[in-house]
Amino acid sequence: MGDLGHLFRSAAEHAADYRTSLSERQVGIPVDQVALNGAFSGPLPSASCPPEQVLADLIAAAEPGLVASAGPRYFGFVVGGALPAATAADIVAAGWDQLATNAVTSPAAVAAEAAAGGWLKELLGIPASASVGFVTGAQAANTAGLAAARHQVLADAGWDVERRGLLGAPPIRVIAGQERHGTIDRSLRLLGLGTDAVRPVPAEPNGAIDLESLREALRAGSSGPTIVCLQAGNVNTGACDQLREACELARRHGGWVHVDGAFGLWAAASPGTRHLVDGLELADSWACDGHKWLNLPYDSAFAFCARPDVHAAAMSYSAAYLVGSGGTPVGADLTAESSRRARGFAVWAGLRELGSLGVAAVVERCCELARRFAVGLARAGFEVANEVVLNQVLVGFGDDARTDRMVAAVQADGTCWMGGTTWRGRRLMRISVSNAATTEADVDRSIAAITRLAAQPTGETRIAR
Repeated sequence: MGDLGHLFRSAAEHAADYRTSLSERQVGIPVDQVALNGAFSGPLPSASCPPEQVLADLIAAAEPGLVASAGPRYFGFVVGGALPAATAADIVAAGWDQLATNAVTSPAAVAAEAAAGGWLKELLGIPASASVGFVTGAQAANTAGLAAARHQVLADAGWDVERRGLLGAPPIRVIAGQERHGTIDRSLRLLGLGTDAVRPVPAEPNGAIDLESLREALRAGSSGPTIVCLQAGNVNTGACDQLREACELARRHGGWVHVDGAFGLWAAASPGTRHLVDGLELADSWACDGHKWLNLPYDSAFAFCARPDVHAAAMSYSAAYLVGSGGTPVGADLTAESSRRARGFAVWAGLRELGSLGVAAVVERCCELARRFAVGLARAGFEVANEVVLNQVLVGFGDDARTDRMVAAVQADGTCWMGGTTWRGRRLMRISVSNAATTEADVDRSIAAITRLAAQPTGETRIAR
């Protein structure tokens, strides 16, 4: 046990040292991918190796290829950091090595999920009676929600899709905004509905679904099984659909409403942004990430369903050996995984560390810092292309080629990291402020770096105003 204790302490100390260094690390670094691959590759050794040496070799091989994405100046892909208590809980959870299938395989894991799930529903304004599946990310959460939707709209049409499959089933139409996230389409593919099932609805100027167009789409075509996909937090602009009005429209047409709220659903946790997701409780299923605005370690997300029986019918299975299945749906009954790690410990710890006021403060601060980005970059002479409603900022630097050069220059510089996107036919820099550790100084330092890089002769990126 002494050797094991030394090994685990060494791993934890290295992780702590790395995390402590993030605020001053280069965020993006030039990587020699060939050399990095070489450090990990080679023939599989025939002889065993002491665990201490394996850990040292792993750290040495990985270090040149680590991205400081958990740090305060990483503004790409809507990536949060990882809260200290949640990270520590994940470290302990790895040591506990629990199989979180059900209350037989790990009573503690199921208890943590039950408590954390209740807190999540309270924070987000989701009905307390809803079920919560602890999944890997928004892709898995959207798939679970849409699987529940598929089950119910076909059951309403007299078809048991779990038993009979889709061959010969009544066709399902899926009504979704043109600016929906790509995970919706992939979920439809995985569920056998296909992307041709989508009836796209135009978006308003800032990316939210157009209500009048939604009304027309619901009236048009078949009145058969219908799923309506709404969005809380457009992936480019942060815009939220008008959920109350959209849910009421869908309900009048007998549609199941699924809300993709990967990061935008967290607007409900703050009094200052809650109005943006007014009416979310009227939906039937919801998807939300924990490793974005809640700043939990990867991977962590949540699939909520207003009908726990439907959720379980779509996702669970039984087997003679599977002791603990049946009864109230928990654990693997609500996800596509049976061999599940115990994500709930880190969720419980993160929520316990922040409390409801702390979660609200993270959301409010990130929104304030996004506005600071927008104001600072506009004053520097660059174009802010969207209305900043949450934590997303889109910036243009002239034509598409110049914008792409600026994105590449910022990533290579290492002060901060932003990605590029295409929105409304234009290439833009996409800034997402999602880390609880980001400060005003981090934003100002990032703005200064962007301005410096744009002023370089090779950039030619300044816009006259």
